[in-house]
Amino acid sequence: MRTRRQALRLFGGTAAFIGLPGLTFAAAPAEPRANDRRLVFMLLRGGMDGLSAVPPYGDTQYAAQRGALAVPAASTPGGALNLDGHFGLSPHLEEMHKLFAAGELAVLHAAASPYRERSHFDAQNLLENGTIRPFGREAGWLNVALGTVGDGAGAQARTLGFALGPNVPLVLRGPTQTGSWSPSRLPQPDADLLDRLAALYRDDPLLGRSFAAAREAQTMMQGHDLGNMGSRALPVAELARAAGEILGRQDGPRVATIDFGGWDTHISQQGEYSQLTRNLRLLDRSVAVLKTALGSAWQHAAVLIVTEFGRAVAPNGSGGTDHGTAGAAFVAGGAVRGGRVISDWPGLGRRALYEERDLRPTLDLRALFKAALAAQLGIGEAALETEVFPDSRAVRPLDGVFV
Repeated sequence: MRTRRQALRLFGGTAAFIGLPGLTFAAAPAEPRANDRRLVFMLLRGGMDGLSAVPPYGDTQYAAQRGALAVPAASTPGGALNLDGHFGLSPHLEEMHKLFAAGELAVLHAAASPYRERSHFDAQNLLENGTIRPFGREAGWLNVALGTVGDGAGAQARTLGFALGPNVPLVLRGPTQTGSWSPSRLPQPDADLLDRLAALYRDDPLLGRSFAAAREAQTMMQGHDLGNMGSRALPVAELARAAGEILGRQDGPRVATIDFGGWDTHISQQGEYSQLTRNLRLLDRSVAVLKTALGSAWQHAAVLIVTEFGRAVAPNGSGGTDHGTAGAAFVAGGAVRGGRVISDWPGLGRRALYEERDLRPTLDLRALFKAALAAQLGIGEAALETEVFPDSRAVRPLDGVFV
């Protein structure tokens, strides 16, 4: 079991636009400039079951507490993929296990935001706004962070943040200009029409800026062939590939967000065709697709994979799990000091549980976010504590997670 002492040693205005098909980019150079590090934020909406994704099979209470939902130990055929003898990965996360073995994936457990209730809407809002309460502000912490990079929102030479998907998530909304893209198989607009619209909106203080950003995005997407993913490509893997190709540009955006919903598993978690099994496999595929699409830029990238809360320790009467508190998170990429589990493991005995039902949180996700923003975007401590994550002075960035 990993103890507290062991854990401490380990630590030492959005531009919306028409989605256009097309995306083929030159590979990033082998040695990108230091200020061209990349960051991807993937939010698993619905509350991923961390005790299934990262089973602590070495905990003596795990099998008894989880019952039929317990993932067998790594020594069992078809069981967990071993990480360190105490923790494992779901057998459906084979590609991510390879990244762990290569030192390009770190696993966090017993992690949570400051939120301690069990509402999806409130939990996601707090996780994304960066404050200590739901609806604490209208802007997201990643948007605020981007506003501190370079000359600020009004004078950036390029759009630094990009949302992949039909909606811009709260974490990327705010005063800093960002871009967005969602797959579309509609015909491309005529170039003459776009030129006329550009002339029409040029002097408009709001639409002119947004339309210019949209034209920039259109240029980046030119040539993206969605058919390369196959007619049955699942959306999140498609978004992951697009994110990799966008961030792979040497002078392109530095940050991308990907939303991945469907993790609310109240019923029938177990089984080959369960929702949880499907999602874990798709997550595994998407991370692999993202790495491939980033090309050489992967060596300087960090991918944060988090969820708003975990699930209850004990199964419910429907073969699933109810909303919980702490759970698991991942950070992948060539910029990550991986191959380890970061956890101050509280144990699964009844007295160790939060409110006698949930995994107790011992690691604040803001510590991971702060470390990622400092390493990948060069954001200073003062800005992190006062602007990006207000009222967070007591939460220190995780040390040694990033290269």
